[in-house]
Amino acid sequence: MTTVEPLPTRARPKVLVIEDDLSVIQGLVTGLSRAGFDVTIAMDGEEGTRLALEAAHEVVVLDLMLPGRHGHQVLAAMSGRVSTPVIVLSARSELTSRLESFRLGAVDFVPKPFWIEEIVARLRARLALPDEVPHRCVLVGSVEVDLDARDARRDGASLGLTGHEFNVLAWLVERPGRAVSRRQLAEGALDEEGTPQDRTVDSHLSRVRRKLGDDAVHIKTVWGIGYRFDPEAR
Repeated sequence: MTTVEPLPTRARPKVLVIEDDLSVIQGLVTGLSRAGFDVTIAMDGEEGTRLALEAAHEVVVLDLMLPGRHGHQVLAAMSGRVSTPVIVLSARSELTSRLESFRLGAVDFVPKPFWIEEIVARLRARLALPDEVPHRCVLVGSVEVDLDARDARRDGASLGLTGHEFNVLAWLVERPGRAVSRRQLAEGALDEEGTPQDRTVDSHLSRVRRKLGDDAVHIKTVWGIGYRFDPEAR
């Protein structure tokens, strides 16, 4: 799986995604958030137009086949009123659709299906984002685990993990999909050895799960082995 390198936390460009397909929305929110973008969603053309005209976003990602108002109508409504660049993302990729999108002011057109890495690259190029050392952040549901700042946050508020609790969580999220034994966690995350390790690891994971709340679904117990971080769990 290709990894999208995140942006530094001091630069979180605001992206408005106007899209009605839930599976596409989920992929965009996950990928863009991991890459360091602040994402707002509108699921129909009317709401998308209203949010776009507020000019509170640095770029708009726009589907064409929308309920309420077609994507081309959204572009027409924005034309001459706001200067926010619009990247069209649509399965309607025939030449006439592309040309009409550009005529109405779109700066780019990406056909579906797409790679999230390409969307991230196009956004970075469009916003002329600096090429900096990436800040490592991983999403655990609605929780942002900042591996460099050593903090886990939901909606900007810290979950208040202790040092050992964060170590255990970080050890798991850096190894998505891999079963990690209690011994590995004890020695790698806690620097502990000896017989109490299983109980110690389980105690830390229990507190981590409690603080994650509903997002604890992403931390799976692997019976007889230990634990696994599942980023796609629901």
